[in-house]
Amino acid sequence: MRLAFAALIAIALLLPDPACAQVVDLSTIKCKDFLDSSKETVAYIMMWLDGYFTGEDDPAVVDFDEMKRKSARLGAYCARNPTHGLMTAAEEVMEK
Repeated sequence: MRLAFAALIAIALLLPDPACAQVVDLSTIKCKDFLDSSKETVAYIMMWLDGYFTGEDDPAVVDFDEMKRKSARLGAYCARNPTHGLMTAAEEVMEK
C-alpha cells in the first residue's frame, strides 16, 4: 500500500498545476456530483479510490484497464443511485 501511495504521489507531482485549485471532500460528495464532474476530476478521484481500496499486502501495481472497469461499474452504480454518497458507492464497487 505504501508503494502504491508513493506511486500516486509521484504521478501527482509530475502533472501540471491546475489553473484553479480544487478540493473534493469524498466523505460528502454524492454520486450525482461525481457523475457531473469533469473527466479529469473523475480520473483523479478514481486514482485515489484505487489506492484507498488497495490492500497493504497487494502489489504496488496500477492496472489502468482494471481501473477503467471499476470506473464504469462506479458510474453505473451512481447513475442508478444518484443520492448515495460516493464512498458508499465505492465500497460496493471497488472492493469486488
